[in-house]
Amino acid sequence: MTFSLSKRAVAEGIGTALLLATVVGSGIMAERLSGGNVALALLANTLATGAGLAALILTFGGISGAHFNPVVTLASAWQRDLALADVPAYLFAQIAGAFVGVMAAHVMFGEQVLSLSRHARSGGGQVFSEAIATFGLLAVIWGCSRYRAPAVPFAVGAYITAAYWFTASTSFANPAVTLARSVTDTFTGIRPMDVPGFIGAQLLGAAAATVLFRWLGTGSKGGE
Repeated sequence: MTFSLSKRAVAEGIGTALLLATVVGSGIMAERLSGGNVALALLANTLATGAGLAALILTFGGISGAHFNPVVTLASAWQRDLALADVPAYLFAQIAGAFVGVMAAHVMFGEQVLSLSRHARSGGGQVFSEAIATFGLLAVIWGCSRYRAPAVPFAVGAYITAAYWFTASTSFANPAVTLARSVTDTFTGIRPMDVPGFIGAQLLGAAAATVLFRWLGTGSKGGE
């Protein structure tokens, strides 16, 4: 069944909003309940994010493809799985939805609706981590979508859960998420000045994975 662009954009917006509410809300809850144990707080944040992401992909995947991520949308258009004319609506919905999700989390936990983050995430290691995290995310998406399509929601959720721990940046891997997390001065935030480096690395990582899997033959429908 094919859905109209307006319905797909709404699905992308709501899905991305719920994703950010999950990421930021679980971060606030984890920090408040962990008694200062950062590892425990990160573990709680990780599990909630991975589980929430899998559930949201299952919910909205059949409508919009459940990208919730500008680099996934851009890569899909590059692969001709998404019409180029649909890209602006997807990107707008994802970015707007991400900010709405952050605001919703803040309201639920009694935080200021928007507040610039002071959480430093700088340095070559963190930027390189974002390239690796996004490369891995797109690799999982392209690899599973060709031969294990029903497993995509679970594979993506599992990968993000793992990437929280094996990357120095805790794996944002998503420009919309990165932008929105710059306006939360909570556990999951990122300083606005650190955002451009993260997004640049994410774009490079996504492009590299898409090129690789196009060559491997698992990134396109025909498998050429």
